[in-house]
Amino acid sequence: MAVIQDRRANPSAKSYTNRLLSGGVDKIGAKIVEEAAEVVAAAAEAGEEGRQHTIHEAADVLYHLFVLLGHRDISLAEVETELERRFGTSGLEEKASRTAPPGARPSGDG
Repeated sequence: MAVIQDRRANPSAKSYTNRLLSGGVDKIGAKIVEEAAEVVAAAAEAGEEGRQHTIHEAADVLYHLFVLLGHRDISLAEVETELERRFGTSGLEEKASRTAPPGARPSGDG
């Protein structure tokens, strides 16, 4: 996260992170979706090779998520605080307690 914040404060034309940051949520989000699909596919692979591939793809997902958080100026501490707030609450109860943003449609994944 420190490197991402540094790239944000001190852009470099040679930085992949800066290319993502300049593309905004759309570009970063597309990479997160792409990498998430790849980590799921890797997790389905058998054996140690599949395990190592999953680690590699998980790192890609986390990196791109960190870039998105950096883009929005959200620290890992803020995410940790949110996770701590949820500790001891059933995931189903937590999800039910959320209010939908204005204009949002129900997900239907009930």
